Amino acid sequence: MKLLKILLLIVLIIGGAGYGIYYVGTNIASDKIMNVVTDEIENSGQINEIKKMVANDPELMRYIEEGANIEESNLPFTTKEQATRLLIKRIGFSELQAIQSNAQKGMTNDEIQELLKDIEGKLTEEEVLALKVIAYKEFLK
Repeated sequence: MKLLKILLLIVLIIGGAGYGIYYVGTNIASDKIMNVVTDEIENSGQINEIKKMVANDPELMRYIEEGANIEESNLPFTTKEQATRLLIKRIGFSELQAIQSNAQKGMTNDEIQELLKDIEGKLTEEEVLALKVIAYKEFLK
């Protein structure tokens, strides 16, 4: 009986440590990725190109403007960093890299709409609204 208690305690400790490492590791990776991507976009001047592309596409602009009149206190997240963490967890880092690569090469409106539908399918409605709010705030900067 005493051996069973010790074994159970060891399993709980290992499980707790594993969960802690996973949670902390995910947060650290998300922070690093967010910093690298943000710096890369800001330093390369791509942010202006993205803003021009969005401004020239009325359908994409309408999509982003849906986030203009949303009450932020009801959203699951409100910062770019939190959004990045969620996207990494739900979509995956390698798929996000593929999306970034395709965006840098240039995407047609149909490809953008297909991408948006794919992402919406992996997120809840509240998470999509939160992303729209963040995108709208970033677009206005």
